[in-house]
Amino acid sequence: MPTTEPNDQHPTAEGRFASTHWSVVLAAARTASPEAEAALEKLCVTYWYPLYAYLRRSGHAPHEAEDLTQDFFASRIVTKRIFQGIQPGAGQFRSWLLTSLQNMVKNEWEKARAVKRGGTQPHLPLDFQSAEGRYVAEPSHNLTPEKLYERSWVLTLLDLTVDQLQEKYRQDDKTVLFDELKLFLPGEHSTRSYAEVAARLGKSEDAIKMAISRLRREYGQFLKAEVKRMSVNAGEGDDELRGLLNALGD
Repeated sequence: MPTTEPNDQHPTAEGRFASTHWSVVLAAARTASPEAEAALEKLCVTYWYPLYAYLRRSGHAPHEAEDLTQDFFASRIVTKRIFQGIQPGAGQFRSWLLTSLQNMVKNEWEKARAVKRGGTQPHLPLDFQSAEGRYVAEPSHNLTPEKLYERSWVLTLLDLTVDQLQEKYRQDDKTVLFDELKLFLPGEHSTRSYAEVAARLGKSEDAIKMAISRLRREYGQFLKAEVKRMSVNAGEGDDELRGLLNALGD
């Protein structure tokens, strides 16, 4: 298997490694192209849950958190109100997103409460049916809303990385291999030995060890690539990654 960096050598339909999150935001703000709109919607659908978790930890009831999250994307993102005067050097993407939500809650929610749920606002396909279950399943801890937002963002990022890696293996016609090896990725706890996996796949144990090492290396490459997309400057990706992973230990 080639061990190329996850860049344009492995393009996807969304071109997920071709741009930063800031460039997606700015493109959507400045153009009305279907491609820019689709990329922005995909970004919102990927990273909405940390905002929901923040709102729940801030004391909002489930239905209020749903309304606020949907209203944020519908009235601020889809309508592009949020992009007025925005500059990519404003800070980290995730921090900008949270600050924007906080400003909306502070300044606009009382007005928005007068509008019935569903209303005339455009909606994004956010999976609120699973949101409260995910929130209730959060570990028992005393994290502040801001810290929980950071933690939820990291877990969303890790899930996205696994999904991207799985898609790469699918495109390489190695789905079975990925399914057998994914439990050896960081954060997972496999109960199978290398010998068991080797027997299941009809390979030698040394071959499985090499395949797992390669998978972990690719996982790290995909994770770093996604973190760089959230950064203002390309050189700050490593610091950003360390900061995000530290959030899991808080």
